Amino acid sequence: MTKIILVEDNPDLRAKHQSYLTEHGYDVTLSDEASATSLVCDAQPDLVIISLSCPGNDGLGICRQLRPRVKSKLLFLTPFADDIEHVAALELGADDFIKQSISMRVLLARIRMLLRRMQSDAPLNNLNDKLSHSVVHISDEKLVCGNLVLNNKRKSCVMEEQVISLTASEFDLLWLLASKADEVLSREYLVKVLRGVEYDGFDRTIDNKIATLRKKLGDMPSQPRRIITVRSKGYAFMPDCW
Repeated sequence: MTKIILVEDNPDLRAKHQSYLTEHGYDVTLSDEASATSLVCDAQPDLVIISLSCPGNDGLGICRQLRPRVKSKLLFLTPFADDIEHVAALELGADDFIKQSISMRVLLARIRMLLRRMQSDAPLNNLNDKLSHSVVHISDEKLVCGNLVLNNKRKSCVMEEQVISLTASEFDLLWLLASKADEVLSREYLVKVLRGVEYDGFDRTIDNKIATLRKKLGDMPSQPRRIITVRSKGYAFMPDCW
């Protein structure tokens, strides 16, 4: 069984994350910040999740101590959107850095991605690889994600070397989702960006286009993996499923 150590001082978040991950088959051990380094070094788990939710948290210090001593994947959860802190963590050896507000379903997908990366032992060559995860921006006009290639200038979509016919509006929606991979984008945001109007709470244009994209891109409507629905929040593009 995959072993995870969760470093979290907030009791509510500890219980929430442990319960969810245990339900999905992971062996989760809890730790506070003070005990984290010694516990992780002794246990050598597959993954360490380090939360930065508490004031005075020294997650970067923990990362600095752990990286030379463990082969575990290190995943940071943060309530902040500080790029400087993100880059510092990655330079110290963190494998991923995501916002704490992300849905549990998306968090689970990111964990699975990290564990698959460990199994394949695929090295990350540089900091840009870490920041971009499975999505690679070659330019402002081209985006590559696994077997998916999008060209924004030509409005073209190629998957597994097959051209996928999309309308301009379908392409724009896919491009927006893919360029913000792993983020949950609300209907309000999507309507505002793509159509330039406010969402009235009833318009189902976005939902219909999502359904069409899933069909054209081979994503099962009953259990979508590539473009998922986050209940009451919106949609998210999953970069590790292409």
